[in-house]
Order: sequence, then C-alpha cells, then structure tokens
Amino acid sequence: MANRLPIDDSMAPDGACEWRRSPGGLVSALHPLLRHTPATWVGWAGGTGPAPRLPDIDGVRMHSVSLTAEDLRDHYEGFANGTLWPLYHDAVEQPVYHRRWWEAYQRVNQRFAEAAAAVAEPGGLVWVQDYHLQLVPGLLRALRPDLRIGFFLHVPFPPPELFMQLPRRAELLRGMLGADLIGFQRAQAAHNFAQLVVKVLDLPATDRRIGVDDRVVRVGAYPVSIDTAEMAALAGRPDVTARARRLRHDLGDPQQVILSVDRMDYTKGIEQRLKAYSELLASGDVKVRDTVLVQVAVPSRERVGQYQILRDRVEREVGRINGEFGRVGEPAIHYLNQPFDRAELAALYRVADVMAVTPLRDGMNLVAKEYVAARVDDTGALLLSEFAGAAAELEQAYLVNPHDLEGLKQSLLTALRAGPEDVGDRMRAMRAHLHRHDIRAWARSYLSALDQAGSLVTRLGSTG
Repeated sequence: MANRLPIDDSMAPDGACEWRRSPGGLVSALHPLLRHTPATWVGWAGGTGPAPRLPDIDGVRMHSVSLTAEDLRDHYEGFANGTLWPLYHDAVEQPVYHRRWWEAYQRVNQRFAEAAAAVAEPGGLVWVQDYHLQLVPGLLRALRPDLRIGFFLHVPFPPPELFMQLPRRAELLRGMLGADLIGFQRAQAAHNFAQLVVKVLDLPATDRRIGVDDRVVRVGAYPVSIDTAEMAALAGRPDVTARARRLRHDLGDPQQVILSVDRMDYTKGIEQRLKAYSELLASGDVKVRDTVLVQVAVPSRERVGQYQILRDRVEREVGRINGEFGRVGEPAIHYLNQPFDRAELAALYRVADVMAVTPLRDGMNLVAKEYVAARVDDTGALLLSEFAGAAAELEQAYLVNPHDLEGLKQSLLTALRAGPEDVGDRMRAMRAHLHRHDIRAWARSYLSALDQAGSLVTRLGSTG
C-alpha cells in the first residue's frame, strides 16, 4: 500500500499502463521486487472522482482508491505535505496545522484501510508505505486481525521535541503501532519513535520492541536500497554509453561536469548548492569553460504554494548566475525542470565527474546510490550531505554539512580536485557495499523480520 499507484498519469491508446519511475523514491525501491512476486498494489491513481479500473502491470494487480478534490487538497497537499512533511524534515519550512486537514487525513486513511481489507487474502501480508498512511496499520488491524501488517517510513522520523508539536500526536503513534513491524531508515529514527511511545502513550518500549496490549510490535532500521545490478547493467549498455558521450559533447566537452538530480523540494538544498557554486565562480576557483553544473529539478507537488515559490526562486537564481557568469553558448548552469527516463538518467550519471547530493534532510536518497551503481568504471566523486540517510552507508563519499556554505564550497572543490586514486578507492568501496546491500537484501531483511514478528504474535496469542 502506498499513496500513489506506480503508473503513468496517461495511458497508451491501447489502454496499456506502464510503471511510473522517478529519480529515487518508493517506486524505484519496490518495482524490482513486485514484478517477480504475486501482489496487489493499493493506491491512488491520480486525479479525482471515482476510482478507475486498471489492468495488471508486470503481473502486479492495481487496485485504485478514489480521492475527491477536497481529499487531495486537505489530505495530500494539506496534512501529509503541509504538516507532516516539513515537520519530519527538521521543520526546514514551518509546518501548518489545520483541523480540517486532520479530518481529511483520518477519512482517507480509513478508505485505504477498507480497500486493503477488501483485497487481502485470508492470513495475507500487507506492507503499508510511508507518512501518508500512518493511521492505516491500526485501522486495518481492527478490520482484519488475521493479517500480518508491516509499516515502513521512507522519510526521517523527527526527534521528540519536534514531533510533540503535533496536535494529534497520540493518534498517529497508535496508528503506526497497529503494525507487527515498523521499519525506519536509520536507527536514530527507531530510537525517536520508542521515546515518544513511552512519553505520549506510556507503553513499555525499547528501540527494538514495544508492548501494545497482548502484542509485541517490533521496531528497527532497514535502510532501503536499489536494484544495483539493474542500474549497473543499464549504465553499461552501449546506447547509454554513446548517449553519455553525446551529452558531454553537447555540454561543450568541459574538463569536469557536476550533476545534481533532485525533486523540486525545499528539503533538497538546491538553493544552498546554487549559492555555493555561484560564489566559487565569483572567486575564480571554478571557471565556466572548464566546469559545468547540470541541475535536474524534477517537478513536484506543483499545486502546493510553497513549491511554486521555491521553483520561482530557483529559476531566478539560475538566471542570475547564467547572466553574470555565462557566455554565449556557454551557460554556467544547465537547468532542466522535467522528468527523465531511466536510460537518460543513467547517461547523465555516466557523464558526471562529481555528483552533488546535498539535501538539508533526507530519509535515504536513492539518487546517491543510483549514481554509485552507475559508475561501472569506478570513477566519479560523490558529494553527499551528512543529513541524508545514505551517508550512514556510503561513508567513503565526500561528506558535507549543506547548511555550512563555506564547508559546502570547500567540499565541492575537494571533490573536483581529488586525484583518480582517491576517487577510485572511494568508489570501489561504495560499489562493493551496494552490491552486498541491494534492494533484495533490504526486502529479505525486512520481510524476514516481519515473519518473525508474526510468529511472535502467534506465540503470544496462544499463551494468552
């Protein structure tokens, strides 16, 4: 279960649907698993009105949940992305609290729970994904106590002093505790959750287990990953390699290419990155003819006012930098506000000498992992924010505090000036880690823990 179904917004003339793949994110994580597993994906198809009937995709059944225009405004744009999203990302933007948003969140979570209850097989497994559906585990358990329920939070989970701001904090915690296993990206998030359960609900809890009535809910860190082999194979294809060569030529065959691929979101640190690059150009440490920055900013939540304002600010800054430092035929920044298909992204990854992934806060950031997987020749420098979940695994990246402008500038210069031996050693170590900890290892780890949690529930039930 996830807020969105993984399909294109438009169908082909023959009615066929395809997977909607975006840089990083939930679909990239789950697509390789579900295409080989009998499963139903429950989610919203996009748009408002009655839920459409959809064909299977790669053998996965698509079960759509309807949202009205009011649901979309108050649940998705409101409570999920106006309240929870900024709060969970260190309140980079001020969270907003409206009672009608909470009412919509409850209403939509109930609808999702009922949809899952209707399609799940007896004794089946339901895996609920992310912050849009935090009430679903508890609601679903009330409807279908026979089910084994997992919940995974892809975004950060905040420290108690931030979460305590929420007016309906107890209800959200109880909703999550309807699961048999609650998974987070990092161990600190599991610790934050356990602290809150004790403080708000007065339940016995450790960072690994929480007692709820006659059940034990397991809690843990399960860092999400990618299909490493699939990305490596894609990046090594002859057509992708040829496309990478053409892209570099189109960029003017610079000595070095810096690449950033983000959703257009205020948590991604795009403005801070542009400012750092601008100051490096102004100081002469970086020269336009030698170095090019490619900024891909995939459109995101374009109906939300904060995101419209951010896009305007980013585009003004790109225009200012190009106007001040660019030349005819030689822009300082190549800015692309559009989605890219997987092959084009892989070609961009192959072009980039430095990949700048500098979010202010991120649950994981799969773009960083995709870049590493795509560097099949063990070249390329990854500049990575300390506040991305991926930093806990990709320790050999050039780590940076994106809030520290001077530190960001110096780290970018370090990555640009690093020697091939240092770059190669770091990349080989990161690639080896990703091959050991790919998407299948993540799924095995989580689902085996969920299986153990279910066995524990059975034992507890049989002993009273």
